[in-house]
Amino acid sequence: MDKKNFYLTTTLPYVNAPLHMGHALEFVRADTIARYKKLLGYDVFFNTGTDEHGIKIFEKAKEKGLDAQAFVDQGFLTFKESLKIFGISKDIHFIRTTDEHHIKSAQEFWSRVYNNGYIYKKNYEAKYCVGCESEKTDSELNDSGFCPDHDGIPLQIINEENYFFKYSEFTDKLLKFYEQNPNFIIPEFRFNEIKAFVTRGLEDFSISRLKSKMPWGIEVPNDPSHVMYVWFDALTNYINTLGWPETGGDFKKYWIEGNPTQYCGKDNTRFQGAMWQAMLMASSLPNSHQIVVNGFVLGEGNIKMSKTLGNVVNPKDIAEEYGTDALRYFLLREISNFEDSPFTYERFHDAYNSGLANGLGNLASRILTLSEKYLESCPTTPEQSIPQDFFNALEKFEIKDACDLIWDRINKLDKRIQETEPFKVVKVDLEKGKILISEMILELYTIARMLNPIMPETNEKLKNLIKSNKKPEQPLFLRK
Repeated sequence: MDKKNFYLTTTLPYVNAPLHMGHALEFVRADTIARYKKLLGYDVFFNTGTDEHGIKIFEKAKEKGLDAQAFVDQGFLTFKESLKIFGISKDIHFIRTTDEHHIKSAQEFWSRVYNNGYIYKKNYEAKYCVGCESEKTDSELNDSGFCPDHDGIPLQIINEENYFFKYSEFTDKLLKFYEQNPNFIIPEFRFNEIKAFVTRGLEDFSISRLKSKMPWGIEVPNDPSHVMYVWFDALTNYINTLGWPETGGDFKKYWIEGNPTQYCGKDNTRFQGAMWQAMLMASSLPNSHQIVVNGFVLGEGNIKMSKTLGNVVNPKDIAEEYGTDALRYFLLREISNFEDSPFTYERFHDAYNSGLANGLGNLASRILTLSEKYLESCPTTPEQSIPQDFFNALEKFEIKDACDLIWDRINKLDKRIQETEPFKVVKVDLEKGKILISEMILELYTIARMLNPIMPETNEKLKNLIKSNKKPEQPLFLRK
């Protein structure tokens, strides 16, 4: 029987700024879902990459005294290497928006939207937030006249002739699409936000910049005096990575037949849930299947992480000190499924010791020590032992809930050791003690298998120790 297909992508991080905890959260959560789908037997295409055009990157490169290409090449390496830090699947596809195929495909996408009558040219004046790489209406600004997400950064006033996308023509089309796809955006409250935004009416927006003012971008087809607005260019990566404009092969397999699913942060909801969907409609291509929206990872005091405030936590530092799986554990279990959540060193340290060192690590050591000492070999371990409620949680992208199910089993197994005391039973009734230990080994194996999408390194270590009937030479997680 042919495998079912599944397509999953993250947003593409800008390479102008360092790696941060929000990147880690999105990458790790998407990787977890990709691994879960593989467990179910799906043929998974998992995509990420780097967004390498736009004014932010152009200005940052100038600040560093580098040409733009050299600057983005540095950023690309940083983000590509981060995949190892986060324990991301090795078969992930990585696209750069400076790739030749992406550039040509983005231009083809533009041409199709243009030929369908949804692009025009006009003079205009607008307020532009460099931080968001997007225009802002007065209603979107705070009382001080700044973008709420980049407070204190002056807006640029753009006054020039640009190409525009007829976004306004898609208000009714998008609302109809949302009605027909009631689970299109997860969670529901984010879906309600985007429906309210579209209901208020959409306005056409600029999708080009004069090359004389901002040369770092993809040239507009048949008009080299303009480059594409960065979002219009970057969003097309989701299909370009599948070989589009070729309509067979991976594009057919994963975009048409693979329920294309996109992870993003809450600040990207409008771009992914409305703008990109309107663009797909304008190009006569099928829409995304689902958008999953993360909250923000906050710093000390539940405020946005900032170098100025000194509350930034570098995910690389955490992974190097505690291990990749420890970082994944915290992001997946201690961060809310969809709401904003804080990440502090104190919270991480406490969770690490309680959940990993004193929890899973101590439990595994106790059971495997008993098994090595009293069992001749490992009991037969079933490969279909993952409970359905675990899969149900992951199907709804409720990864924290799936993790809680694992640690509920860990806590129950630990309690069973305390109540049955197999280390005492074996001394008075060896056979009865062996049965108890065997049952505990099998439960530990189920826990190990459930860890597969959550903590893949620990999953492999634990399964190998169980099958070889060996206690760990050193704790799985050292107390810190």
